[in-house]
Amino acid sequence: MKQWRTNAAGAFFTLPSLLLTLVFTVYPIFWVFRYMFYDYKGYGTPRFIGLDNFRTLWSDHLLWNSVVQTFVYAGGKLILTLPLALLLAVILNRAIKGRQLLRAIYFLPTIISSAVISVVFFIIFNSYNGILNQFLIKLGITDKGVEWLGPKYAMLTVILIAVWGAIGNYMILFIAGLQNIPHDIHESSELDGAGAWQKFWYITVPMLGPVLQMVIMLAIINSLKSYESIMVLTDGGPIGKTEVMFLYLYRLLFPTPSASSVLEQQIGYGSAVGFVTAVIVGGVTALYFYMSRKLNQNV
Repeated sequence: MKQWRTNAAGAFFTLPSLLLTLVFTVYPIFWVFRYMFYDYKGYGTPRFIGLDNFRTLWSDHLLWNSVVQTFVYAGGKLILTLPLALLLAVILNRAIKGRQLLRAIYFLPTIISSAVISVVFFIIFNSYNGILNQFLIKLGITDKGVEWLGPKYAMLTVILIAVWGAIGNYMILFIAGLQNIPHDIHESSELDGAGAWQKFWYITVPMLGPVLQMVIMLAIINSLKSYESIMVLTDGGPIGKTEVMFLYLYRLLFPTPSASSVLEQQIGYGSAVGFVTAVIVGGVTALYFYMSRKLNQNV
């Protein structure tokens, strides 16, 4: 009887999570698998068209441009975020004054809405009357505003904003990993004459390996799926320079007046695009797992 009560209590507490998973994860997957074979625009009766959505998909230059921009965005974000997060973690893991406050400051962007952050940075980087341009003009660095969200610098700008928003989250994970490294190992290496760089490269990084692999995986997935801040800052523009694939998918399923490339809701075609984007993200993640496993076997 006691075991039955324990099992019943466990089932009771897990039931809400199970129901939410079924409603918001499992059901949408089956919903996408159904409608990607239909011509359906959100009204009327869905019309079965077989693989026509996928045939259209292969010639959709807007989609494949968004895939390219996604990898540019994700690559730039990863290259900047991970080394900076690790550097901050190493610095703030030391016994320095005010490190708890500094950790909180760097982690703060993680808990703020990405839409709110994007609005603030839009005010800063606005090409015409942005705070940054006014500051540069007053310093005499430039005599006219720089188009930070224009065709030349838009991708760089959204990458830098994404780095600012993500660096604190990965910093905390790195700090947790650093605190699990025994101090005795560093002390022994110092007695053997190891310098700061040698300790970091030959002791800290290898012992941080499992955490580093997890952080890289999370960073890859989050970078490929990210689109909210780009939607607020540039709406995919100018001329598609920041159009990432999940933003393009959002346009297909929830078209807005500002999204000139998509004027009509396309549930069926959007489901097919959603399936392909999921395959791309899954493929990149699987490739990373394969490469990290091979690397571990060779070490």
